Amino acid sequence: MSQITIDAALNLFTGALAKRGKSTNTIVAYKGDINQLINFLKSQNITTIDDILATHIEAFKKDLINNNYTAKSVSRKLNSIKNFFSFLLSESVITKDPSTEVKHPKYENDIPKILKPLEYRSLRDACRNDVRSTAIVELMLQSGLRIKEIENLKLENIRENDIFIESYESHSSRVVPMNNSAKTALKKYLDEGRYQSKAKNVFVTKTGRHLLARNIRSLLNRYFDKADIKGVKVNDLRNTFIVFQLKSGVPIDVVSQVVGHKRISTTEKYLELIDSKEESKGIKLKEL
Repeated sequence: MSQITIDAALNLFTGALAKRGKSTNTIVAYKGDINQLINFLKSQNITTIDDILATHIEAFKKDLINNNYTAKSVSRKLNSIKNFFSFLLSESVITKDPSTEVKHPKYENDIPKILKPLEYRSLRDACRNDVRSTAIVELMLQSGLRIKEIENLKLENIRENDIFIESYESHSSRVVPMNNSAKTALKKYLDEGRYQSKAKNVFVTKTGRHLLARNIRSLLNRYFDKADIKGVKVNDLRNTFIVFQLKSGVPIDVVSQVVGHKRISTTEKYLELIDSKEESKGIKLKEL
């Protein structure tokens, strides 16, 4: 039996994640979840990996619930823990995975939120004098890009009628079409609003540095407030794109491919937001 400490095991795990090319945000999230477990175990005088039993993880799960964590949050933390122990088992650090006996709490998946036409028009109006924010809004709303894809977008990835999305983390590369609204907004930003920069990234700060996802989120949240749009997040722009394409009759497999879903079942959850009476046939992406 190995007597490797839990802290040392966590370092092995996060090191492996870094070698696999996982993002800093992903690694920090895993580390935060597993450190919560570690702190709980240390309060029970458990410091080595081999001493951890399923009952300890079950007790940690119960402790989270008692501290008012939602079932969804508990499930996410358990997912991190299960990936941690699965890694340790694959590396022969442990001989048995204690997390396999611990079940996820049941919870209902949230239905994706979308912006109503009045809301996204108000958002456009709110940022109409900011060509950079306008371009970001249109790329998410008209092409369904993720906020991380906005961050990663390079000048060389921009083509006449589409955008090449490079592979990152666990997402494969893909080509995303641009409609007239997205093309016009992006061209205006590049021609008139992009600050001087040596960076290859499309979106940069006033000082020419790479505009990060957290900066983009903060920027757009300010415009949500300015437009008085309540209860939505930046990613809901992408959700809106997905739902409106499905409503307009674009085949679900086409929408799934355009937005980069790994499984078509991910795209299917958006069907709950569609009134079948609104559907029409066609494969041309709808312009919002």
